[in-house]
Amino acid sequence: MSGGGWTVLAVAGVTAAYALGSRRLASTPVSSALVFTGCGVLLGPAVLGVIELHEAGPVTALLEAALTLVLFTDAMTVRRRDLTRGGFLPRRLLGIGLLLSIGAGWLLAWPLLPGLTVWELALVGVILAPTDAALGKTAISDRRVPPLVRQGLNVESGLNDGMVLPFFVVLLAALPGTSYAAEGVAGTFWRSLLLSTVLGLLVGGVAGRLLQAARARGWITREWRHVYVLAVAAASYEVAVVVDGSGFIAAWVAGFAFGHALRNIPAGPPETTAAAGAEHRDTTPELAEDLGGLLASISLLLFGALLLGPALEHLTWQIVLYALLSLTVVRLVPVALSLLGSGLRAPTVLYVGWFGPRGLASVVLGLLVAEEHVAGTELIGRVVAVTVALSVLLHGASAPALAGAYGAWYRRTAAASRDELRESGEVPAGGGRRRLGRVDGPAS
Repeated sequence: MSGGGWTVLAVAGVTAAYALGSRRLASTPVSSALVFTGCGVLLGPAVLGVIELHEAGPVTALLEAALTLVLFTDAMTVRRRDLTRGGFLPRRLLGIGLLLSIGAGWLLAWPLLPGLTVWELALVGVILAPTDAALGKTAISDRRVPPLVRQGLNVESGLNDGMVLPFFVVLLAALPGTSYAAEGVAGTFWRSLLLSTVLGLLVGGVAGRLLQAARARGWITREWRHVYVLAVAAASYEVAVVVDGSGFIAAWVAGFAFGHALRNIPAGPPETTAAAGAEHRDTTPELAEDLGGLLASISLLLFGALLLGPALEHLTWQIVLYALLSLTVVRLVPVALSLLGSGLRAPTVLYVGWFGPRGLASVVLGLLVAEEHVAGTELIGRVVAVTVALSVLLHGASAPALAGAYGAWYRRTAAASRDELRESGEVPAGGGRRRLGRVDGPAS
């Protein structure tokens, strides 16, 4: 059997094996991210050598497809009320905490990662700023945690990966020797930010209106509605790529426009809705979310095999220390500063600060930098790989225990307090729905 055949067999085998025990493992410290990443390292060239890809093209395509679906569906399901009514927590985390995290990551990289230029150091801070809630699924799905906190972390992770993209492309344009540098900062700003945003809005808005009209007339079945979302996500990405813009930014913006266009869709003809009671619940994004979850799981497997395994062979104390600081100081201090005066208690601030795992977005952005083949890409790739690996291990393993401990603290404090806790504040009903299936597989 060819090397490619063994790779496909290994990926299929690990995916099937985890699927069979997924419900049993869901509430344990053994997260799906840990299983897939660990199996990737074991099956990769660094250990058994079962998974071998001599060209980076297939891996890049898979990772880009996974991130495109994640960006599109995350944006699609976020509503304005998530950031207004009861949304002070994600507003502070995104408006203040994210920028402070980028700055802190940049500054701490300076003494620990010698040899990188000022723009490369800034890229490290940007790449490792977005969080991935799915890697600490239990932390925001445990019902013992107050809804305000769960919702805040959920919305933050759904938006911050898209919010770092403008910083990422502008920094790449400022970095000599990259493909973006030929356009310059001004050209990149025009194509990747302005043009991609406009194209994303057009594709998402028009596609959403067309689906709205088709549903109102009963022209489209439930199954093809699901497929339609995949087509729109792919189209929004590619329409920006063909004009040398940013497909990720276009997909993220298209998700907002598409979701906005689908709000308050008419139920359709009575004979259509009566034929299927399930139509009363909008399941339009479910296939895209499930497929995104599957692709993200496979991405972590290949990440472990092809990126993490080789990175572990070139570890230095500086890389390990920076990775640990990125998961602690770079996250905790900005979160604490952004929540000053919010009225949230110290355990809540610590809980929110700790659960900022790094995942798919960091892996994809790190790989995109590595493809540029500039001087510091190898070091940047190793730092990203080790940071994500430690996040998978530490956040995944600690989520069940810390969610239980924090939930118990909240119940005790709420029962003993004469005044209502800030953590018990209003949360937008049904807003920002994310099924958290992209790493742990389809939601049950």
